[in-house]
Amino acid sequence: MVGSDDRQTAESTIRKVAGLSLAVNAGLVAVKLVLAGASGSLALGADAVHSSLDVLASLALLAGIWLSSRTSREFPYGLYKVENIVAVVISLLVFLTAGEIAAEALAGETAALPVSGWVLVAVAALVSVPYLLGTYEVRVGDACHSPSLVADGRQHRVDVLATSVVFFALLGRNVGLPLDNLAALVVAAFIAYAGWGILKDSMRTLLDASVDHGTRDVIRAAVLADPMVIGIRELTGRNSGRYIFVEATVAMKQTDLAEAALVSDRIEARIRGLVPNVERVVIHPEPGERAWVRYAVPLDDLEGAVSPHFGEAPYFALLDIGVKERRLQRKEVIANPAVGMEKQKGLRAAEMLLLHKPDVVFSRQSLAGKSPEYIFASGRVRMRTTDAARLADLVGEVEEEVQTL
Repeated sequence: MVGSDDRQTAESTIRKVAGLSLAVNAGLVAVKLVLAGASGSLALGADAVHSSLDVLASLALLAGIWLSSRTSREFPYGLYKVENIVAVVISLLVFLTAGEIAAEALAGETAALPVSGWVLVAVAALVSVPYLLGTYEVRVGDACHSPSLVADGRQHRVDVLATSVVFFALLGRNVGLPLDNLAALVVAAFIAYAGWGILKDSMRTLLDASVDHGTRDVIRAAVLADPMVIGIRELTGRNSGRYIFVEATVAMKQTDLAEAALVSDRIEARIRGLVPNVERVVIHPEPGERAWVRYAVPLDDLEGAVSPHFGEAPYFALLDIGVKERRLQRKEVIANPAVGMEKQKGLRAAEMLLLHKPDVVFSRQSLAGKSPEYIFASGRVRMRTTDAARLADLVGEVEEEVQTL
């Protein structure tokens, strides 16, 4: 599960920001009502109603955050999706706001009297408030992986358009240009589009859609990076609120249950280290069989001279011997990145080779008691010594050996 300290910190931050959103929305409602009364502007009155919807949205946000952290016997996986439900509610409020603006624009009723300069200045100042608050909410919501906070922040940024429409409507009254109706319709379309984006993202999570491709690729790479893993037979990842649930069926080298459990724990730790807010990882280990056995051999050159050293060998050959064919199916020569290091050449070379998942490593010198032995032991890689001086001779010996099995 996600670390309790990290979770508590994130939830505390989200609650504080949601509380700030509620306070700012309530303040905006009060200020806009005062300005509407002073100017007699229907547009300002409508904008005050719009801000009152934001107050309801902020209350729903706080309730959703509180409920999403509850667990019970009836909901063992938690109520994390409540946050996504809240985001859906917020998106519907966005649609309602768009409809209100469009309806007012289509009504065509505009006031003819100019407004006081201080009212224009006050409305202009109000434009920046929802933008700053919304930007802050989106940033915190992204950092804490809170969809409802992100949705609330996006709505606040949309509010900038609504308040801007009000400002230009009031300005138009002063200069005799009634352009606010057309502008309001355009803004209503933008608002509806933003609501659709919030609704779409939330519904994907509620319908258990997969995590995004980038996150899935990171999880897949984390699983395949383990030396005991042969392949992935099934991998699923889904969002629930701001948390991620991962489940994978993994083909492993032949091993016992105790070691399979250790490998699963190792994979889980790697996933948690790479992907934030992972709530649960379930690994189903299964015995796997490969169509080939991979051998690794240190080389002195590209012509195939077997190196008498391991860590200092400039190259390694990877040889895939087919299980059914019992002969060489594939050969690849890779450079040894550790050859230029001053220390721990053998250790680093072994770590590099482990990424290529060899089954057997040949060396002309014994690796017993040396650091590569412990690295290869963790991946169940067998170590063997050889007297062969040429790679071709070693391949012949291996093919002859497997023919007798």
